[in-house]
Amino acid sequence: MQLFHRGSIQFLLGLCLGVLVILVPVSQFQTDSLDPLRTLAVQIEGRKKPLDTVAKETLLKIHGSPDYRSATGERQDYLRTYLSLWFNTRNWNEEPIVLLHYRPLKEASGLPLTQKYFSFQDLMGNPALGSVVQQAHAQETQNKPLTRLQQEALTLEDRLQLLFESVGNPRLPIVPHPTDGKGTWAGIETATSLYSPAALAPAIAKVAILQDLLWQGNHHPPAALAPAIAQLKQTLQRLSPEVYPSAATLQREVHFNRFHPFAKAWRLYLLALGVMVASRWLSPGPLYWIALGLFTAGIGVQAYGFLLRMQIAGRPPVTNMYESVVWVGFGIAAIALVFEGLSRAKYYLLAAAPLATVCLLLADSLPAVLDPTIAPLVPVLRDNFWLSIHVPTIALSYASFALALGLGHVALGTALFTPKADQRFRRLSQFNYRVLQVGILLLTSGIILGGIWAHFSWGRFWGWDPKETWALIALLCYLVPIHGRLVGWIGNFGINLASILSFNAVLMAWYGVNFVLGTGLHSYGFGTGGSDLIIAAVVGVDLLFVLLVAARHYGWLSAWTTSELSGH
Repeated sequence: MQLFHRGSIQFLLGLCLGVLVILVPVSQFQTDSLDPLRTLAVQIEGRKKPLDTVAKETLLKIHGSPDYRSATGERQDYLRTYLSLWFNTRNWNEEPIVLLHYRPLKEASGLPLTQKYFSFQDLMGNPALGSVVQQAHAQETQNKPLTRLQQEALTLEDRLQLLFESVGNPRLPIVPHPTDGKGTWAGIETATSLYSPAALAPAIAKVAILQDLLWQGNHHPPAALAPAIAQLKQTLQRLSPEVYPSAATLQREVHFNRFHPFAKAWRLYLLALGVMVASRWLSPGPLYWIALGLFTAGIGVQAYGFLLRMQIAGRPPVTNMYESVVWVGFGIAAIALVFEGLSRAKYYLLAAAPLATVCLLLADSLPAVLDPTIAPLVPVLRDNFWLSIHVPTIALSYASFALALGLGHVALGTALFTPKADQRFRRLSQFNYRVLQVGILLLTSGIILGGIWAHFSWGRFWGWDPKETWALIALLCYLVPIHGRLVGWIGNFGINLASILSFNAVLMAWYGVNFVLGTGLHSYGFGTGGSDLIIAAVVGVDLLFVLLVAARHYGWLSAWTTSELSGH
């Protein structure tokens, strides 16, 4: 009882440390003169969102980062950068703001290979780049598959188009529809089809005042800016108070943007991993409970982020590659915490923390590849019931297999560095086996649920679509070793090998179909910009590690050395 009491205190200490991490940086709670402008409502692609979100999404798509550093070294956040675009306060034709990171496209266009950002005029005036774009459009017209080079060229064209539309944009839809909640909004200078000139005149005057204040920049007292923003918002809201979103709805999304819960979660997972590793050598009891507290805090803040995103989107947050990566990271952590709570094994967290960290870190640092935009759903996904059970189930199965991947590496690391720790290796194998069973159950259920949904959406249960096919291949890749262990074909070492090797089928079903194949009815999950060579390199290194451990375990190296010596 006393030990449990001490563990509870140390667990609470870990939670408190997690809260301190969540509160950093303090600037997320500070206000400035532009804060009232963050909650100005804008309608983009049918969704009403705050200007703060529009600014962040625009800069992420064009620049691949929420902050912009100009050629002179000046650093601005996404809102100030977007306002400069909107009101055209600098020469954006020459600013190196457009992201181009795909090396083959730079080679084909004769652009500097070490340069990451380019100006609008550099790219628009490049004939070789224009030729690649024209070829891509010709391929699309003929319904022929695009090469990776052509896909990247079209993505770059989208960035240039967005930049062109954002600079000095008089059509930014900030004027609400007068009666229809789902009606199309209009820009301040193009809303005459919705309102009379007399009704629009106050809003036009307020925008002109705001533009004048922003043109004056930092030299103008901030106190004059906030009232002008508030007056503009009140004027727009009075035009259609029933259609205009509530202040609480807009503020919730701004809070989600500034709080950045998923970034805080991976920092907590990483910190928990560090404490857990330290507990292996320093003070196992207290540090373990502190690590468990930090890990739990990470799950809590990530769950809070999911709740906010669901409230904002009005649906489960699992409809694109970004959301699935974040959800899989959450699943890895949550499943590990459940098993850790049941067994106190101290290995589930050790395996889960680095994988959850990697998932969230990738989602946080690659917005040009994993688009975090909350966009309207394609028609096939608008059934919230099936969306809420099929996709999360499939993603949770991936999370289970990822956790098994982590446990397999811990087990093989034990076999490589402490080959005499047989008892520990057997325990890790048993832990891994349990997680694999959960993954198989979830993936089987997800495939069945997907077949039922496909029957309602496409009129058939199964059509050998690439996503369906690779999900089935992944399931078979795990069923074979699981049944092989039951009948004694493979032992503990084999099940750990299988947990690592079989994950490549999951990787293909999850990443490969979306970014490599890019074909099939699941087109809403496709994307460009994936780092195929990096993924292949990581998989290759991992396979070499597995081969090394297997060679040592089965004595292949010793047998080869003996045969070489006997031959001489």
